[in-house]
Amino acid sequence: MADVQSSHADSNRHALVLGASGIIGWACVNALLSDYPTEDAFRKVTALTNRPLDPEANLWPTSSKLQLISGIDILQGDQHQLEKTLRERTSIATVTQVYFCAYIQDSDPSKETQINGDLLQRAVIAIEKLAPNLEFVLLPIGTKNYGVIHVKEFPFHDLPMKESQPRIPEPFASDLFYYKQLDILQELSRSKKWSYCAVIPDVIVGYVPTSNYFCSSKRIARYLSLIREKEGQGARVPFPGFARCWTVVNNDSGQDIVARFSIFASLHPQRTADQLYNIADNARPASWSEKWPILCEYFGLQGMGPTETSAAEADDWEGKHASEWQALETKYGLRKVELSRMKYQFPISAGMALFDKDRPLSLTKAYDLWGDMKEETNIQTAWWGAFDRFRRAKMIP
Repeated sequence: MADVQSSHADSNRHALVLGASGIIGWACVNALLSDYPTEDAFRKVTALTNRPLDPEANLWPTSSKLQLISGIDILQGDQHQLEKTLRERTSIATVTQVYFCAYIQDSDPSKETQINGDLLQRAVIAIEKLAPNLEFVLLPIGTKNYGVIHVKEFPFHDLPMKESQPRIPEPFASDLFYYKQLDILQELSRSKKWSYCAVIPDVIVGYVPTSNYFCSSKRIARYLSLIREKEGQGARVPFPGFARCWTVVNNDSGQDIVARFSIFASLHPQRTADQLYNIADNARPASWSEKWPILCEYFGLQGMGPTETSAAEADDWEGKHASEWQALETKYGLRKVELSRMKYQFPISAGMALFDKDRPLSLTKAYDLWGDMKEETNIQTAWWGAFDRFRRAKMIP
């Protein structure tokens, strides 16, 4: 297969990003349009979204490479109709690399597994039929792969978490859609000329141009913006989580590093086929006790440790203060957020309360692959960079 160093092959590469308005999909498009890893690595970038994407909010570099297509629902109609839609509305025939960042959330794990399995299978079957030069499919998953939400049932025995660890046991395994998706890719790619791999970030820090149920950086940005407005510069802000989570360590995964590593991995199929790769901002894990003061500093606030009531007070915080946020939007000319979307967001405290065990990632495998192109960043660069993007898009003052 082609390698990234081949200039002839580079000129013919066409990236297809599904779920381009999501936190990883957006970053993949941004990196590709920013000419990562080289200016001639890709000739074309097709970004697919289900919901319409406001051009003023996407913040992507202006590029003649971009083809943005909205309104394609992969699950609508039968397989023939999907293929017909893709053939008629996109330049799919020349696609070589696919970044499958589409995801549909469902509170019922079994339904979520079925939906997201169908989503991937329908898309890949259509793409391999319509794109004869398909080389690679990149799938982002997450640390639920290691059972981070089930540590009470089977505590970690091997830290840092490594890609070689076995799958979590039943009955939990059947309700984890990552496994279903990986099994689908393994089966579909068998004896084919294309291959796949999956990347495993932990908490993803980054910007999204639309509402996103799980985007912690967006929720925190709004939370701290309103506290600054209500209480003024220098206000002390307790950590909105439980004391038991204050010193737990993990490796945050900024969207830019996740995206660039994903692109790099997709260009080296000889080494990455059928592999899993942890990816994060830095090999050194950090705790909220280190991160929270840095996040608050961006907004001119003082980040403090948790109190006995701070987690409970933060629960449904956005819903409770939705009308105050609307007043702030008007005052600063911000983009409007639907009240319904504010009231039913994943609680601000959830990501700071649910995970109360250390979960460091081993990045050895990713760094060995990335070699001289390896990137690392720090807490301030990742989180402040996301906040800067929300500010540029007029989502926070």
